[in-house]
Parts: sequence; C-alpha cells; structure tokens
Amino acid sequence: MSEIEINTTPEARQSAMPELAAAPEAAPVAPAILPEAVAAVVTVADTVPVLPLQAIPAIPDTAAAPEAAATAATAPVVEPLAEVRFADFGLSPHILRALTDQGYVHPTPIQAQAIPVLLQGRDVMGAAQTGTGKTAGFSLPIIQMLLAHASPSMSPARHPVRALILTPTRELAVQVAENVKAYAKHTPLRSTVVFGGMDMKPQTEILRNGVEIVIATPGRLLDHVEQKNISLGQVQMLVMDEADRMLDMGFLPDLQRIINLLPKKRQNLMFSATFSPEIKKLANTFLNNPLTIEVARSNQTADKVTQVVYKVEENQKGALIAHLLRQRDLKQVIVFSNTKIGASRLARALEQEGMNATAIHGDKTQQERMAALEAFKKGEIDVLVATDVAARGLDISDLPCVINYDLPYNAEDYVHRIGRTGRAGASGDAISIYSDKDERLLVDIEKLIKQSIRRGDLGGFVPGAARSDERSSERRTRRPADSDSRSPAARMAERSGERGPRAPSAYGSGNGMRREKIDPWFLKPYEPAKAPTPAASAALGSAAAAKPKQKLAALLGGLPKQ
Repeated sequence: MSEIEINTTPEARQSAMPELAAAPEAAPVAPAILPEAVAAVVTVADTVPVLPLQAIPAIPDTAAAPEAAATAATAPVVEPLAEVRFADFGLSPHILRALTDQGYVHPTPIQAQAIPVLLQGRDVMGAAQTGTGKTAGFSLPIIQMLLAHASPSMSPARHPVRALILTPTRELAVQVAENVKAYAKHTPLRSTVVFGGMDMKPQTEILRNGVEIVIATPGRLLDHVEQKNISLGQVQMLVMDEADRMLDMGFLPDLQRIINLLPKKRQNLMFSATFSPEIKKLANTFLNNPLTIEVARSNQTADKVTQVVYKVEENQKGALIAHLLRQRDLKQVIVFSNTKIGASRLARALEQEGMNATAIHGDKTQQERMAALEAFKKGEIDVLVATDVAARGLDISDLPCVINYDLPYNAEDYVHRIGRTGRAGASGDAISIYSDKDERLLVDIEKLIKQSIRRGDLGGFVPGAARSDERSSERRTRRPADSDSRSPAARMAERSGERGPRAPSAYGSGNGMRREKIDPWFLKPYEPAKAPTPAASAALGSAAAAKPKQKLAALLGGLPKQ
C-alpha cells in the first residue's frame, strides 16, 4: 500500500465535482470527521478519487468489504466544514473545556483532516498555509492519546517523555509550548520547553521531575541527552514542526542523532507550510507509509494578504520604509532583514526618525529576544526589525502589515514571512522593497507562489530629500521672529569683523572635520646619521679611561689595599 494524498486545492475540487454528481442514488454514508470513518480512509488503495474539502467520505476497509468500498467511494455525503465541531472528534471533555476557554468551536481545514487521522496512529505529512492552526492539528491528538497514560502521581517514573516536538527556533518552541500548555491545562499531563540561550539548571530540574510532552530545539535537546537529564526510550510520538527550516539551518545531523535515540515503533508527524523535495526525501527515511494532507496548493500564500513591491535604489530602502510607516500610520509592524547587522542598523535608523523600534536576531540573548517580543505583542513597540529567526511560528493577533526590507534568499521564506499577517482568516498587507540586484530573487518568489506581485507606485516619496526638507523646515521654524533679514555673506562678514582674524586651528580648517594635531618633527626629511669624528672618539676614550674603577667586595674577589 503506497502513500495516500488528500488534496483539497480548488482545482482538485473542480475535478472531483463530476464524480460526486454522477451517483446521486447511492446510499449516504457518515462523513469522515468521526474516528471510525477515518479508519476506513487510511486503508483505501491508490484508486480513491480526489474529494472536496467539505466532504471527505467514510470509505469502508477494502480488505473487509470491497463492494461496500466501491459504493461509498462514488457516493460521499457533502457536509459543510462550518458545521464540524471539535466535539465531533471524540476528544476528551477536559480538552474540549480548554478549547472552550480559548474560544475555539470549529476546526480549521488542516485540523479537520489531521485530527481524525492522527487519532488512528497513522504517520502524517501535513501542509497548510501559515496561520491555519497546524499546532492544534497535532497537539490535540497527542494530548488525547496520552490521556490513557496520565497519572496524578508526583513520582517522575510515572511521567516519562512520551511525545517529542522539535522546532527550528526558540521563538517557535515557546509558541508551541504555550499552546500545548493551554490545551492540556485541565489534564494531569505535564509539558515543558527546552532551548538554547538559557541556563540549563531550571530545565534540568523540570525534566528530572518528569514530563510527558517535551518541546525542544535539536541542539539543546542533545545537550540534555548527553548530560543524562532526559530519556527518550519511551517516546511514542515524534513531531517535526517547520521541518524544512530545520534543514535550512543545518540541523540534519542532529535530527538523525535524535531519531536514532527513539524507539523504532512510534508515530511520526511532519507539519510545515512548505514541503521541498529535500523534506520529502527526509520523510522517506523515517516515516512509515505517511498520509499527505494538503489543504492548499504547495507554497501558496493567504488569499486575504495584499502583496505589493516597490523598487528603489539600495541606499533608499530605509528612507522608503520610514516614509511608508508615516504615510500609512502603521503600528505593530514586522520588518524583515536578511542580516543581523542590517536589522540593527535599520532599527537604529528608525529610532533616529522618531519611531519606537527594536531589533531581534541571533546575536541577541534569549532574554532580550523574549522581552522584545513580549513588548511588541503588548503594543509597547511599534516596529520590530527581525531576521528570519522570527519568521516561523509567531502568532501575533491583528498584525496589520509585514515589510520585507530585504527579499529573502530562499523563496520559501517569503511565504513564511508574509504569513505573520492575515492569520486565522484576517486581512493584512505584505510590502516588499527591492533594488536592481534583487530582480532574480523577486522572479524566484513569483515562480514559487505562481502569481505576479503588483508593483506599487511611489507617489509622494522623494528619494534622499524627504527628510532633509523636513529637517530644514524645522530649523526655519525654530528661528526667532525678529531674525536678521540680511544676506548670509553680510552676516558672516560682520561676525568675522567683530571677532577679528581667526587664528589657525591645530585641528585643521576648511572642511569642518576634526584632525589630529601633527608634530612637525615627523614632517622633516630623512637625514642619515653622521659618523663620529676622531677627536670626539679620542675624547670619549680618555673620559672612559679617567673613570675610576669600582671597588669590589671581598666575597667577589676584591681585597682591601694594604
């Protein structure tokens, strides 16, 4: 039995509609939102037709009832996704209570398809647009299945690590850990997050007390394994979130080491907004007959995100960003830069323009990065300049705009960057700035997302002169009302006459730049040393001969004169 793919793109739904209309007389079956329906879906052969997102029918097991399977495959019952509720999945009342506390009632498309399949213990590769709820898509089934092993005991032996969630960045690890903690808060299950840049002692204490769910970055997890703070011998579920980013960051050797430490029999999950060929190659090495769930076209951007690009000279990018922020009166904006030093410089430049901005990147300590993100979420910071370290997993509600100061070198990162806005069906703006040298990067992005990005008009933006005009007008307004109306030359001549002739400055003059004081001795030409004259040599010799000899002590061989 080979890999089964559930494709719910608009093209697939159009191609599936004739098949759905061809058998109206067939008996209806239960929709595939129930666990017993999913058991049949994951065992069907490759001949299963592509079905629309709103109706994934229950298909009986072909090995048990091939006739029934053939009938059901041609006669699904369409049930709108809006009518599907989390309670239909058979989740525990404790989980449903936590979801109610969060205000969640209806699942997103990726959740509606992934949760029933994961509850059956099947390996899954899930792809969906950024911001569609992938985290809940795998964390809710994990909590549901681990409830059978939940124990209120305080003994660490009763709380071994049973689920491992790997993330590429610290920020994403914290985000996932917060969601898992919120979903499991009414259960006895324990969870924690471990990542680098922090002291290991608090993490070690929590791990040794016992936790069932661990969210970790690969490097810090291996540090705890080497120090024997954690045992992975009882892990039942492995999740790789944003696996493509982990490969981009060079985590492949660490991932292989971690996989070798896990039991052979386990459930493996991979979730990401994009799936590159390298990711599929990695999946083939440890996934067992995975089910691919893709609720949108690969590398597709959100429909409600308005994308626009502006072309300027390379040295005018910072001025254009300041102009756009003022013109649109944007608050709580993420600006992405490709380099750490570029992010720091842009943040300082925006601060000099009077904006409340800060930067986060890999050179910042974890405490600084977490403090900046927390202040940004609270609205205390208006502009957050970040590298791609912040492009994955950050869930900030009502983020109105994302700006690409630099186009990403990897076109797939563009999808993740603009995915920070327009989350959960909301609208947002994605602005990108590029120069002549970035033409190739823009072509790669448009090729990946299979659409042309609109070119924006820079009306009202004067390169290089906008801020200078404003500053000059400010200086004019600061002049007193009775200022002198004479020409600058006349005023300068009068001032020079009052002060008298100006003495030359030791630091130079003319260009106004400070110069170091120069010693005239260093400006003299080279003069070779003169040979000593015979008379001088004779005088030195006589002076040396006339010098009295120093007396030596008896212990050094000297004797007193008799």
